[in-house]
Amino acid sequence: MAPTVIPSTATEVQSSPHVIPIEFKHPLDPLTPDEIAAVSFTVRSHVASKTEIKAIKFITCSLLPAPKKAVLAYLGIPLTPGGKPEPLTPIVRKAEVDVRASVRSLSHSYNVILALGHGKWSIQTFERLQEGVQPQISVEELIACEKVVKNDPRVQQLAKEVGVLPEQIFCDGWAIGYDERFPHTRRVQQAFVFARYSEHENLYAHPLDFIPVIDSNTDKVIHIDFPYQYKSSDEGGALSASSTKFPELSEDSFAVSNRPRIPPPQRRFDFLPDLMKDNEGGYKPRDDIKPLHTVQPEGVSFKMNGHELEWQDWKMHISFTHREGIALSTITYNDNGEIRPILYRLSLAEMVVPYGAPEYPHPRKFAFDSGEYGMGTMANELSLGCDCVGQIHYLPGSYVAHDGSAIVVKNVICIHEEDSGVLWKHTDYRPGGRGQTVRRRRLVVSMVCTLANYEYIWNYQFYQDGTIELEVRLTGILQVYIAQDGEKSKYGTLVAPNVNAQYHQHLFSIRVDPMIDGINNTVIESDVFPIPDAETGSAENFAGNGFLTQETVLKKEAARPYDWEKERRWRIVNTARKHYSSGKDVGYVVGMKGGITPMFARKNSWALKRAAFCNYPIWVCKDVEDEQGSRMWPAGKFVPQTRGSPADAIDSWVRGEQNIENEDILVFLTVGTTHIPRPEDWPVMPVEHLSVTLKPQSFFTMNPSMNVPGTRDPKSVAAFSQDSFNHEGQSNCHCN
Repeated sequence: MAPTVIPSTATEVQSSPHVIPIEFKHPLDPLTPDEIAAVSFTVRSHVASKTEIKAIKFITCSLLPAPKKAVLAYLGIPLTPGGKPEPLTPIVRKAEVDVRASVRSLSHSYNVILALGHGKWSIQTFERLQEGVQPQISVEELIACEKVVKNDPRVQQLAKEVGVLPEQIFCDGWAIGYDERFPHTRRVQQAFVFARYSEHENLYAHPLDFIPVIDSNTDKVIHIDFPYQYKSSDEGGALSASSTKFPELSEDSFAVSNRPRIPPPQRRFDFLPDLMKDNEGGYKPRDDIKPLHTVQPEGVSFKMNGHELEWQDWKMHISFTHREGIALSTITYNDNGEIRPILYRLSLAEMVVPYGAPEYPHPRKFAFDSGEYGMGTMANELSLGCDCVGQIHYLPGSYVAHDGSAIVVKNVICIHEEDSGVLWKHTDYRPGGRGQTVRRRRLVVSMVCTLANYEYIWNYQFYQDGTIELEVRLTGILQVYIAQDGEKSKYGTLVAPNVNAQYHQHLFSIRVDPMIDGINNTVIESDVFPIPDAETGSAENFAGNGFLTQETVLKKEAARPYDWEKERRWRIVNTARKHYSSGKDVGYVVGMKGGITPMFARKNSWALKRAAFCNYPIWVCKDVEDEQGSRMWPAGKFVPQTRGSPADAIDSWVRGEQNIENEDILVFLTVGTTHIPRPEDWPVMPVEHLSVTLKPQSFFTMNPSMNVPGTRDPKSVAAFSQDSFNHEGQSNCHCN
């Protein structure tokens, strides 16, 4: 379904001035569609009356969160273990806007801060960004890219040469990545071009052999790149500088010198059932699948109050943001009547997808899908019984369009419960012994985002034993490029004839703003290793089996490597509170097993210079709040077309080496997966997933899920009529 647009024309705003009550339900609630309209009207009014700017395009418009301590005081959450909440302080609702503006023949970018007071928005700051700094690429710019490419006569001629008609030309707009040939003051995109021979078919099965570059300000194709072509005899041989170095731009950027052309592959690889019947081999759906339902006859176990959720002992605030998608805040746990804070905020801070093909111009392919486009703006409107099954509660999301109107995605965040296997179990094996089985239930807060060819599924999962998990699922269609007959590039996989899927990675930066029993926290690094200098047969380790742990307190801002041999792990603790038995500081341990992946680009590569957060699996820095919020974005606030690591990126933060022991800290976790494509990933790849967990360690007195009742599901029956059961065993129920 198409998103709903709430108009914000000048005429409408004048007749309805969008006066917003100064009261808010929750200080972290995202801007409503009406607020977005009111904010954009205020910005337009300021531009018209107080600047020489002729026209503006809104790129982002979002809540600028209130200071952390003010929010915690408002919610009654103490800053220290067992302490009293801080006195209430005034909270001013603020918004932050990025716009592109035209002055005479030039285009500039501006950042605007607004505040809500007496029911109306007012401008606090209106600052022009430094020359060449580019705000995010908007959805409308990505859509416009395809129109620009389709209508370009040179593109049409190139397509015609390989049998593709103008109406069959389609493309995906991408950030340019890194290409110094184009001035950073120019707002450019690269386009990956495909043919589509019938409506709704899988266009990615028909890649074309050239890559246009467009100027998003002028809406013109300004250059066309022609990637290196392997010869059938190359068999992935060594590349030369002439095949990997980016050539200088010629006076005629569209010239092709005696270049042989490669016609797009013709074979269809559709994914829609009604179209798959036309694929080679036809299509017959499986007919041996019986219905499987998730049923909650008495309703759900969670409660919603606007954006605030309560589920069993958990409580949190859920928000939609244009950049992160989902942001969870003020996460607390009711521990036998004591409300214990755990996290102030949890979200996706950044991600990058670097491709491994070195031949020109493929090295430009390393998209920052969050920082360059905005994960929230790519979110799907979810379908009941399809994307989410069972009894579902949805939250909407809103972001700004170029004209200042609010684009609303109705069912963008899905909230539901699901069975997750056994939570805990034990059986006394002795004669007459009893047992207990307790099934695990989890609460899931999820979103699905489509970024051109690829899908990301974000599942924030909460468990009855106090564990938090962020699971990322990856699916969709591989980004592919054309291969000529006989080509054998060693940098990709031929997933279909003449269709090459290049090696690539997906690397994510997860921002954890901890408040373990308060905001003053510490990170402890723990290594596991055999008893040092104690060989088998020694007095200290006669059998040779001994091993122990060694803990190191991180005292200064730093990034830390992973050590596989020592099974290194990290724990976020509050040293002001100890566990009654272990004597350890109360805390949560970080789990990233299976998700710690190094970026394979070289340290001085274009990709790693821009994505410095990928150098280490964990970064710890002090939280610093200022007028434009705290340290949020590890690759910098404005990511498109950066030429290196910006001054406001994470590697700059840790250089300060501020104290992080018993301080208000931030923890950034880098996890990912390396994708060596398989033919089985084509045409749509099965889900691949990775996860990050935060698990309590010396936080609770004992297993906090001991009070979860066992249940015997009355809907569980024998699969076949001839099945028999030990009815005596059934009467001795193992789940009550």
